[in-house]
Amino acid sequence: MQSAGRQGGHRSVAGAGLALAALPGFIAGTALQLQQPALWDWPIYACFVLLAPVLYWVGATEHIATRGRSWRYGAAFAAAAMLAFALCGLRALAFERDALAPALEGQGIDVVGVVAAMPQHGEVGTRFRFEVEAAQLDGRAVALPPLIDLHWYANGYGVAQEAAPRSMESPAQSSVPQAVGPQASELHAGERWRLRVRLKAPHGNVNPHGFDHELWLWEQGLQATGYVRTGGGDPPPQRLGQTWRHPVELARERVRGAIFARVADRAAAGVVAALVTGDQNAIERGDWDVFRATGVAHLMAISGLHITMFAWLAALVVGALWRRSSWLCLAVPAPSAALIGGLLLATGYAVFSGWGVPSQRTVLMLATTTLLRVTGRRWPWPQVWLLACAAVLAVDPLALTQAGFWLSFVAVGVLFAADPADRGMERGHGPGLAARLRAALREQSVLTIALAPLTLLLFGQMSLVGLLANLVAIPWVTLLVTPLAMAGVLIAPLWQLAAASVDALRWYLGLLAALPFATLSVAAPPLWAGAAGVVGGLLIAMRLPVSLRLLGLPLVLPALLWQPPRPAPGQFELLAADIGQGNAVLVRTRAHTLVYDTGPRFSQESDAGQRVLVPLLRALDERVDTVLLSHRDSDHIGGAPAVLAMQPQAALISSIEPDHPLQALRPPSQFQRCVAARGGGQRWNWDGVEFEMLHPGAADYVSAKKSNALSCVLRISNGAQTALLVGDIERPQEERLAAEIPDAIRADLLLVPHHGSKTSSSTLFLDTVQPRLALVQAAYRSRFGHPAPGVIARYTERGIRVLDSAHCGAITWSSAKPDEPLCQREEDRHFWRHRVP
Repeated sequence: MQSAGRQGGHRSVAGAGLALAALPGFIAGTALQLQQPALWDWPIYACFVLLAPVLYWVGATEHIATRGRSWRYGAAFAAAAMLAFALCGLRALAFERDALAPALEGQGIDVVGVVAAMPQHGEVGTRFRFEVEAAQLDGRAVALPPLIDLHWYANGYGVAQEAAPRSMESPAQSSVPQAVGPQASELHAGERWRLRVRLKAPHGNVNPHGFDHELWLWEQGLQATGYVRTGGGDPPPQRLGQTWRHPVELARERVRGAIFARVADRAAAGVVAALVTGDQNAIERGDWDVFRATGVAHLMAISGLHITMFAWLAALVVGALWRRSSWLCLAVPAPSAALIGGLLLATGYAVFSGWGVPSQRTVLMLATTTLLRVTGRRWPWPQVWLLACAAVLAVDPLALTQAGFWLSFVAVGVLFAADPADRGMERGHGPGLAARLRAALREQSVLTIALAPLTLLLFGQMSLVGLLANLVAIPWVTLLVTPLAMAGVLIAPLWQLAAASVDALRWYLGLLAALPFATLSVAAPPLWAGAAGVVGGLLIAMRLPVSLRLLGLPLVLPALLWQPPRPAPGQFELLAADIGQGNAVLVRTRAHTLVYDTGPRFSQESDAGQRVLVPLLRALDERVDTVLLSHRDSDHIGGAPAVLAMQPQAALISSIEPDHPLQALRPPSQFQRCVAARGGGQRWNWDGVEFEMLHPGAADYVSAKKSNALSCVLRISNGAQTALLVGDIERPQEERLAAEIPDAIRADLLLVPHHGSKTSSSTLFLDTVQPRLALVQAAYRSRFGHPAPGVIARYTERGIRVLDSAHCGAITWSSAKPDEPLCQREEDRHFWRHRVP
């Protein structure tokens, strides 16, 4: 009997060991699938699903047991990795089946469906998600993805699709026909509408170290984006009635509206609305900048911390109420009831706040730990931690690509690893306030140190005042602002108290953010340096002997001191950023940097500078010497305010008029009007590379009738290779340059004039420049038809290689390797990446 008992115990321990080995295998298999450039055929994944349990069973057999633990654990690891790899691939294949057919892109399609989420109202219109029930093209039924993302422009015509904003004014102010019939403001969650829409495949900008919009769309379940057509030849949108679907979204929408109606201060109301409904778009851009600079951005939206705190408070309340009934305690122990009740209420809070991905991860983690506690299992913390990770990835494999996933789980792991027994009252410190403050200070200090390298790896910057900010902000937001904001749903005047507490916190954070040392920015390190830095941070933060903790310092240094490679002396490099419709080119020499144009402005709160260029410059640790804005059109200067604010030392060269708003961003000593060098204008040398302005001349500022005619044309040459950046010059300017300075405009690389418009790239100009490579910066399915097919044909006829940002993403060209341009879409291939026809 004792022998049988010992054998049973051994089997139990062995089973636990196999399970422990399987958990990291599951995580590794998911990570491996996410690195694949393309999906495999479904029979391969199906075979993996069938083989995985067989391999696991083989690892558990006595025959393998005789070979040692490494064989058993290796088999369990491989089986779990194989299963996770296959399940992730099969899910992706199933999702991909509903993709938008390429033939339907750009067509006017009549759709009937339901508004699936609370609409997001903005400066230029309303964005909303739409569940498609039926769709027709020219009276014929067509299949569309079940969920699409739509924009209904405020002017009714879809300015950002049908008309071109030509200066710094809001797109909504452009002169276009106004629509009749229902307006975007009349949309509400749960309503059924009939709309005419124009769709395209989910396509995003792809830049080095940039936000992966296509991945985000995939994770959100969106397989098409588009806009509502309300022009003169289109049927007006028609509201068909309210449905029973999405009642939570409708409630969130009404609560958000009530908050803005009750709280006069829109900035404070936005934070309150974000904490109650999870609407991060309600927070103003300036506030987000302060929150990021002080390291408290995670508090200002529904995050894992909010859900966890809510679950803890709810568990306390449920437990206290449960203990008041002896009958209930006999049926279910009070501790178990408190855990289950806290989990259920926290899940309800997460659902009401939008059921975002961070909330989903947190609920899954809480559910995993609750299940273990309720069933009486006392697993060591590494097993609990790994099980929670695996549970999240089983439901949402793409979570592994999200910064929030890594920050959340690494933070939890750090707290356990640093001192799993350090929990205040559990160690006998007592319930005193001083003991709790000491514990909070230690935990926040440990997290700050341990997560610093990971934060630098993920974002390229970290807050040096984050410890001071979070020590105040965490209890302030979780114990004061959030409870007041949530209670305001029942007692509306409390929203004003919540807003007042938000204003007090914003004042404090504003003081910290204004400090000159508030943030530390470093170049984005390679993966090996970042991983070493994370390990180093963990060693420093853990309670280990000082000699062991000091070993973490050399591991952290590569991440802190990393410098991206720069061109050799006498060489230069161009990076044409993927910014949609517009120009933005980063020019680098050995020790200097120039930014040629800054891309478009998308809305009052968003532009290419803030979205693309600032993160790119931060990741490369660039100190810009000169910002050159070719001319005043908004698709060239829209991102300038963000870039100029980030680079206060940068000089500004442009053809913009003296009273242009951008002039106020630089003193006269830092501004020059671009003038051709042959007319006494700009010419300079950086590190053996010659920069020369070719156009416009001084007289052009008097005679030019269009802003395009004043585009600053810049020639960059090291004697062996030459690049020509020409802005939006058109045929008259091209012919003039070809006639007056034909030798000066001859180049190896040409930034295609006016994004490939029919008004540019004349035959004479191309025959004179004779480029080998031409770069087109234009949006995917550009509303202007850029680049025009006839223009591309002229380049092709002359044997000129053309690369465009829609197919290539960001394009990097180096004078040292002129025949080897790099396309970011090729360098960063993943199965969710849009494959442009």
